[in-house]
Amino acid sequence: MLLTLEQLNSASHADAALMLDGLYEHSPWIAEQALAQRPFTSLAHLKHAMCEVLAHAGRDAQLGLIRAHPELAGKAMVSKTLTAESTNEQTKAGLTDCTPDEFAKIQKLNADYNAKFGWPFILAVRGPRGVGYNKQQIIDAFERRLHGHPEFELAECLRNIHRIVEIRLNDKFGVEPTLGHQVWDWQEKLAKHSDPGFAEAGQLTVTYLTDAHRACAQRITHNMRDCGFDEVYTDAVGNVVGRYHPATAGDKYLLTGSHYDTVRNGGKYDGRLGIFVPMACVQQLHQQGQRLPFGIEVVAFAEEEGQRYKATFLGSGALIGQFNPAWLDQQDADGITMRAAMQHAGLCIDDIPKIQRDPAQYLGFVEVHIEQGPVLNEVNIPLGVVSSINGSVRYLCEVMGTASHAGTTPMDRRRDAACAVAELALYMEQRAAQDGDSVATMGQLQVPNGSINVVPGRCLFSLDMRAPTDAQRDALVADVMAQLDQIAERRGVRVKAELTMSAAAAPSAPEWQARWERAVSALGVPLFKLPSGAGHDAMKLHEVMPQAMLFVRGENAGISHNPLESTTSDDMQLCVDAFTHVLNQLSQELS
Repeated sequence: MLLTLEQLNSASHADAALMLDGLYEHSPWIAEQALAQRPFTSLAHLKHAMCEVLAHAGRDAQLGLIRAHPELAGKAMVSKTLTAESTNEQTKAGLTDCTPDEFAKIQKLNADYNAKFGWPFILAVRGPRGVGYNKQQIIDAFERRLHGHPEFELAECLRNIHRIVEIRLNDKFGVEPTLGHQVWDWQEKLAKHSDPGFAEAGQLTVTYLTDAHRACAQRITHNMRDCGFDEVYTDAVGNVVGRYHPATAGDKYLLTGSHYDTVRNGGKYDGRLGIFVPMACVQQLHQQGQRLPFGIEVVAFAEEEGQRYKATFLGSGALIGQFNPAWLDQQDADGITMRAAMQHAGLCIDDIPKIQRDPAQYLGFVEVHIEQGPVLNEVNIPLGVVSSINGSVRYLCEVMGTASHAGTTPMDRRRDAACAVAELALYMEQRAAQDGDSVATMGQLQVPNGSINVVPGRCLFSLDMRAPTDAQRDALVADVMAQLDQIAERRGVRVKAELTMSAAAAPSAPEWQARWERAVSALGVPLFKLPSGAGHDAMKLHEVMPQAMLFVRGENAGISHNPLESTTSDDMQLCVDAFTHVLNQLSQELS
């Protein structure tokens, strides 16, 4: 018999504990302690309460929980002493039907993992969609995590346990994240399109106006039409636009969306999540025959990453009148100009100025996005409200010293360019950490024509510095560049620094951030606010209208721009629900 929250909230403590029995492997104490937080307003509320119990239980209790779990395809499975829940999960993953070679491989991995870490490997084998990983995916995860740091692995095991519990809890309550599955499936189908050279290797790469890119646009177009958008079209730069009309003609629109291009060998959710979540909301409205006192315009931006041409935020930039005609003469690695690529795709370059939107016709811009970082993952919170998109600057720098013999040049007489830069790198790390939410990165570092027995006379490097406000960013930049000058003076080297990019911070509009905050709180999810270290299309729209973003937790420590980028159907369902709540708030405000 399926449970309800009403039953759980009204039951005696003992009866409620029995209802939640079997969630945590041989560890009923977690659910029992979480019951002190009743009444629960949602399953998300209950899930987080249990996460908090475990987070504050201490390391010994956490290790005890991990060690209570059986090995995958291990002795307990062979002896048929698994719990009913574990038996069901390992069966769905095919682990009860291994070939002799697969079984031997997993047994060896179990032994190696346990020998290194001192606890069994934990993986939520039903996966992010709940349908189960296949055996090869399980083996791949095993091999990858075997090389992890013990502290990281401990945290990763606990996160996987919480995912196991989330799925078991859904089963107990008969909950299915239907719209989360829908968004998941759309993304999986879109990821089947990839550029040549990457597709053959099973890698996802979709760059501007390639055949794969145009196939993605076509699929998004079909999906939008299926969802019930009133207008669907591709504009002059390749953006796919879907418009769901308001109840009254002439009313304003809410603008939303994100990009569908990718980095090379990237993930499936970066950008695309922000297209499909509002599409799922429109699909709901259409199925219910509902119109709002405002329209919804979803834009799948054709280009944000700047991978094929050096033209980042091309799609969203065109909407605010910032398409640079000089881009048309840029050439890709094969010598194809952007102009030629656009003509081949059937786009009308002369119509690009017509793309520019009139901000007076819009309420604002909202964007949902996978976090692309570890924060939400670490705090076990599925949604985060973005307070600001960090302002950033980038420099390309050169330090010039004197190349000299490594054996005959005394340490106090060296003009070592590499050591000067290394000193700066350590200073940057310490200085950015003082702010708490500033970041500084030296992503490129090389000694041209370096030799093992020569003191480096020249060093090339990059600087990337970001902070939630322009003032905080500028203070960081000033300190770092002043330190570079001091290092150069003390070490007797010369410096060249070229500013290559400067982007202003984009703080969220207070009224729009508040709407996201109310939506998240209404779902029973703890309110968590954070800045965005990465740039997003919302940065461009921020220049002409109010904007605010919502982040969705990523799996695998929140990694992004990587094939391991992932999230769950449950978290995507919560995102759809939060977006729907924002739509409802707006409807009430405008009625």
